[in-house]
Amino acid sequence: MRILVVGAGAVGGYFGGRLAAAGQDVTFLVRAGRAEKLQRDGLVIKSVRGDLVLHDVKTILAGVSAEPFDVILLSCKAFSLDDAIDSFAPLVGEATVILPMLNGMRHIDVLCAHFGKERVLGGQCVIAATLDAAQHIVHLNEMQAITFGELAGGASERTQQIADAMAGANFDVAVSDNILLRMWEKWVFLATLAGTTCLMRGSVGDILAAPDGKRIVEKLLGECRAVAEHNGYTMDAAFDTRAAQMLLKPSALTASMLRDVENHSHTEADHILGDLIARGGDEHKSEQTLSLLRIAYSHLKTYEARQARTS
Repeated sequence: MRILVVGAGAVGGYFGGRLAAAGQDVTFLVRAGRAEKLQRDGLVIKSVRGDLVLHDVKTILAGVSAEPFDVILLSCKAFSLDDAIDSFAPLVGEATVILPMLNGMRHIDVLCAHFGKERVLGGQCVIAATLDAAQHIVHLNEMQAITFGELAGGASERTQQIADAMAGANFDVAVSDNILLRMWEKWVFLATLAGTTCLMRGSVGDILAAPDGKRIVEKLLGECRAVAEHNGYTMDAAFDTRAAQMLLKPSALTASMLRDVENHSHTEADHILGDLIARGGDEHKSEQTLSLLRIAYSHLKTYEARQARTS
C-alpha cells in the first residue's frame, strides 16, 4: 500500500514517521525547504512512546508527477486545505482513498465536492505534538491514536486494509462504524476547549479557579452539544464522562488554538467555532442571540483583525 502524507509537520510527520518506521511505503508531500531538511537530518520524533530518527525519508514536491497513491493521509491546518488539495490532486487516482484528520466538518464537504464521496473517509486523530526550533517533532503526552471509517457507516474491506497497514506502527488505530458521530464528539469537545481557553486566556485549571469558570465551561459545552443535536448527533453518557474528566477537573490542559494566539499565529477559528455557529439552529445563527459560542468566536476574530492591522 502506497501512502502519501501531505506535509511533514507535527501531526502528519508523527503518524507518517511511525508508519514508515514500521515498514510501510510512505512518501511525504512537502515544500522544498522541508524536503532538504529531511534529507539532511532525517525525520526526528521525540516521544515518551519511543524516540525515532528516520533516515532516507521519501519526499515529493507539489507539481512533480508520480503514480497515484493508494491512501492520502491529510492533516493540514483547516485554513491551508485549498492549497493542500491543489498540491495532492494530481496524485489522486480512481482507487485512491483520502483519509483526512482535520477537526470539524467543513473539510469533509470540500473534499467530497472536489473528489467525490466515494474517495473520502471520515477520520480523526488524538495527539498533542509540536515542532521545535530544529523542526523536530515533539510528542507532548502519551496520546497517539487515529480513528477512521466510511462516511456512510458500517465496515468495509478498504478500511480494514488501511487498519491492517497501520497495525504495528506504534500508535493506536480504530475503525469506527459511526465515524461522523465520533467526529462530532471531538468537534464539540474541541470547540469547548478552544473557546474557553482562548476566551479566558488560561488552562482548564486556571478557568476552574475563577469564580464563574465552571459555569462558563458548562454553558459553552451545552451550546456546542445543542448544535450537534440540531444536526442529528446526540452525545451519550460515555461522552459526558470523558468531557467532564477533561474539561471539569483542574489541569494544565489548553487548546492548541490558544498556543496559536500566544504565538501570534493564524487560528482555525472559522473552521472550529464559526462553522459550528453556521450549522446551528436559528437560535445559534441569529445575531440577536449573543451566545457564549458567538462571543468566543468574536473574541478570536478580534484577535485576527488586530493581527492583520499590526503585522
